[in-house]
Formats: sequence, C-alpha cells, structure tokens
Amino acid sequence: MKFQSRALRHFDAIRRAGSIRQAARQLHISPSALNRQLLAFEAQIGSPLFERLPSGLRLKPAGEVVARHAIQVMQDEDRMSVELQALEGLQAGHVDLVTVEALTHAFVPAVLGRMAVRYPRVNFSVRIGGSKRAVEQVVDVQADIAIGFVNQRNPESRQLAVAEFDLGVVVRPTHPIAKLKTVRFSQCVRYPMVLPARELTLREALDPLLAAQIEAPEVILETGSFELMKRVALQGRGIAFVNQFGIEDELLRRRLVHVPLKEAAPSLLGIYVRARRSLPPAVEAFCQLAIEHMQRIKN
Repeated sequence: MKFQSRALRHFDAIRRAGSIRQAARQLHISPSALNRQLLAFEAQIGSPLFERLPSGLRLKPAGEVVARHAIQVMQDEDRMSVELQALEGLQAGHVDLVTVEALTHAFVPAVLGRMAVRYPRVNFSVRIGGSKRAVEQVVDVQADIAIGFVNQRNPESRQLAVAEFDLGVVVRPTHPIAKLKTVRFSQCVRYPMVLPARELTLREALDPLLAAQIEAPEVILETGSFELMKRVALQGRGIAFVNQFGIEDELLRRRLVHVPLKEAAPSLLGIYVRARRSLPPAVEAFCQLAIEHMQRIKN
C-alpha cells in the first residue's frame, strides 16, 4: 500500500493538533477540505484512524501504526533535504531543541555560539520545559534533541551522553551553610527552604530526604521556576536546592555559594534523541558540540 507524502503530512498535523479545525488552521486550508482528505485517507487504509471524542481526536490502533510510518517518512524527507543542501556546500539546516530553564543561562548559549562559528547557516528553535517532558517531545517527533536531567530512561529515546553533577544548597556567602564543604539535609532543615515543584527532576532527589524528617521543615516557596528559586536565594530569604547550572554568573561573582548536599543522588545531565533515528547533519553537529561542552564542564 502506497501513500502520498501530502496525505501523511496532513494526517500527522491532525494527530499533533488533536483537532481537524486546529490542524486546518496550521495547514492554511479549510476544515471541511481537511476532513474530506482524512475520510479519503481512512477509506484507502480501510479502517478509521481516529476515535472522535467530545474533547478531540484520539488515535485508534490503526492510527498508531500509520503515525509511526508517517513520522519515519517525514524525517527521511527532511534528512534528505538537509543532506542535499550539505552536498551543495550550504552547510544549512535547522535544529529543534527542547531543554530546561537552568541550561539556558550558560550551557545552551555556549553551544549555540560554537555552532554559529562553525555552521553560520544553521538556525535553531529552543523551547523550555521539564526534563521528562523534553524527552517525550523528542520521542513524539516534536523536537530533534532534548537536554535535561532525567532519572528514568524512556525506551524510545537514545542517550548520547550523560554526566553527574552535584545537587546542592545555594545560599548567599554570608549564610552559615556557605562555610561548609558539604552539607547534610538535617542541617538544612534549620533554615527556611525553597523547594522545586514536584514535577521537576530535582524534587525526586529531595523527596526521600524530606520524608525522613521527623518534623516538617519550613517551606516558604515551592515553584517550578528556576529563576524564582534563584532570586529568593539571592534575597537571603531561604535556601534553594539546585545543581550548578543556571547560577554560573552568581557563583563567579560570589553572589551565591553552592554547597553539595551529602545524601542526595547526583543530577544526571543527559543529551537525548529519538531511538533508531538517523540524525541530519546539523542535528548531529549540535549534539557533538553539546557533548564536548558537557565533558569540558565536567572535567
């Protein structure tokens, strides 16, 4: 059975949007025309591809099979286009990255800077989200690369590199904890705390330590915003629990001090792509520079 590339792309647009109306808006065609195309495509397949629900469209088993095929076909087309451009000496391409907020302060800009020098015709999209969701977006073909802190591997992802970094307490230089080389969580509970939100990977390392306390610590703020955690620590209102990323400038200027937390599991910084995907040249180049930068920081 052979399918036209346009039919697969329109099917995939509907899959991503979960709605014919929204997909039609993205494709710049009328909803009625897109619905007719979908019905014709389902007739060609011989089975409904979506379950029509009040909340939107959901893939049926046949739709799941077609979705996997469509993703592979579109990635092959994109890769071929980029490789043909590379053969012409354009060194062009696009990289779609999803990462966490803390890495946008220094890590990602450093890699983008090196890419700009070596491959000035490559452009980028960078989106911010949680680490787990970042990897899911790569698996769902919504991004090329995910860089974040992941404790449990997604079997549909491929880990290109990983490195351990200390989870610690960040405080002002005048804080009593700042004088220590390492700190125990039992020492931290004496001070007001700023905790990462439960959906963040950082919180997974802290929850066992919190559960082990006889008395609940004073938590003045719980947030998913890395920037807000850092700002409250800078104000001296509470101690925050982070790794070394996103506070590079503050550490360099001695506005903050990072003290490793003795009992906490390390933060695992990883670089992820979709499993079994052959990477386009621009994506592969970015991954290589990101790996080199991560190794340089670690060493």
